[in-house]
Amino acid sequence: MNYIRQVEIRWSDLDPNYHVRHSAYYDFGAYCRLAFLNDHGITPEVMLSHSLGPVLFREECVFKREINFGDRVSIYLTLRQASPDFRKWTMVHELWKNETTLAAVITVDGAWMNTQQRKIIAPPDIFKTAFEAIPKSDDFKII
Repeated sequence: MNYIRQVEIRWSDLDPNYHVRHSAYYDFGAYCRLAFLNDHGITPEVMLSHSLGPVLFREECVFKREINFGDRVSIYLTLRQASPDFRKWTMVHELWKNETTLAAVITVDGAWMNTQQRKIIAPPDIFKTAFEAIPKSDDFKII
């Protein structure tokens, strides 16, 4: 089963060349990740109550095709790898325009950080349950 989020291209997403500016792609990825978590019970309130927040170590985008104003954009989310306790993870976002053209691939390496202790920790079961529901990539592995 896929997890897909649609985004609408806004005028503010464009650069002077009238295609989507590079930093907007990263915003789209973050939107998709947080929407998935929210849809699976990991709301901002839940993160706050557990003193947990996601932290990124690396965020990389490979740009393949321009996205323009008026294009329909779908973001596919997959989990590429994770530690057994979901303390650390890698997610991949494929951005498809108009359902047929792969426009970009965003890869993020992240972890769960205790916001009070400021250190990486294993999340509680509610977080693990949400992460187990993320669609896995074909090359998924436990690290």
